[in-house]
Amino acid sequence: MSAFGSYRAYEYSESVAFCGQTCHAVMKPEFVAYQSSPHARVRCVECHVGSGPQWYVRAKLNGVHQLYAVTFNTYKRPIPTPVHNLRPADDTCAHCHWPEKFYGDELRVFNHYGYDERNTPRQTRLLIHVGGGSPDAGPVTGIHWHMNLANEIEYMATDEQRQEIAWVRVKDRQGQVTEYTADGAALSPDEIARAPKRRMDCVDCHNRPTHIYLSPDEAVNNSLAAGKLDASLPYLKRQAVEVLSRAYETNDEAVSSIARSLDEFYRENYPEVFAGKPDSIKGASAEVQRIYQTYFFPEMKTDWQSHPNNIGHYYFQGCFRCHDGKHESRDGKVIRNDCNVCHTTLDQTENGVTTPAANGEFRHPEELGKLSELDCTVCHSGNKEFKHPVNLGDLSQFKCSDCHSGKVWAK
Repeated sequence: MSAFGSYRAYEYSESVAFCGQTCHAVMKPEFVAYQSSPHARVRCVECHVGSGPQWYVRAKLNGVHQLYAVTFNTYKRPIPTPVHNLRPADDTCAHCHWPEKFYGDELRVFNHYGYDERNTPRQTRLLIHVGGGSPDAGPVTGIHWHMNLANEIEYMATDEQRQEIAWVRVKDRQGQVTEYTADGAALSPDEIARAPKRRMDCVDCHNRPTHIYLSPDEAVNNSLAAGKLDASLPYLKRQAVEVLSRAYETNDEAVSSIARSLDEFYRENYPEVFAGKPDSIKGASAEVQRIYQTYFFPEMKTDWQSHPNNIGHYYFQGCFRCHDGKHESRDGKVIRNDCNVCHTTLDQTENGVTTPAANGEFRHPEELGKLSELDCTVCHSGNKEFKHPVNLGDLSQFKCSDCHSGKVWAK
């Protein structure tokens, strides 16, 4: 009986319920996000512990200080992502995601909706050059070139979340080493030698494979594209993002405020819509509430801003942490940042009109002129519409490129 009881205790301590619900208030953000993630059928311990006695014992010992923190209410809000003591991806991710598999190109469709009255839909179809493969079968190309076992990529981050990369070292399969330093880093050889470094693996890009917290902009785009929100409701995208972006003290406060705010907006500004589409407005309130309860946890100070996502480069620096055109070697080599290396635009659709991409290049909906050289994150935020830093008045009717031509910069 004692042996059976011990086994059952061990079995329970390895379960998702134990990890996510025993300390319900503390782990609620992680548990809720996990349930709607691509890895919802993978047990927590398969990534956070893995196989073998060494990491099992290490995890249980680490749990002692976590138990203390919960008991005496000393845990951090939000719970930090365990990037510094996470088991290497080769011991966990690679058991299912075979690193030598060649993936080729992957078609991705991105749906965006405008902040205008018509919630103008825009769609971009990209071929993502995932690539990968084994060097024994030929040249390794694409994004998964970074993961090729014949290449060694090390980097040095200057912040806890590894968003600021000051130094990168690449050793190729021929043994040639190239070191890149970020513009303005001013690192001495001695500082580089002493600083802690990390060898790049899966989670340096796929850092939110399960506990994914979407931004208001992305979450509302997804719901509009899926038909969960009625795109015929005027300014629905703008209003939904606005109410999701407010600061709330509790989940209950947010839920009641969302329903009240959307009702008030349509009753006061669009009385005919309010009278004619009550079900759509009620459904919109329910869907926006669902979005909030899935991705926002004010009691734990957890949302998309507390946990940056390194995939892509739209809301966060992501790829541009290194591929910003500002990491340079001593002999003048620069880490590439030309778009077509990683993806090729097939076509773009706006208002039902599809335009094939010229030379596979992305075309911004507005002509940006010199501003096209800036990172996406300079203008795009996950929680609000872009507003020009200067009140342009009547000039707002002109294109960005009319001022930002590269010859004249409006400041």
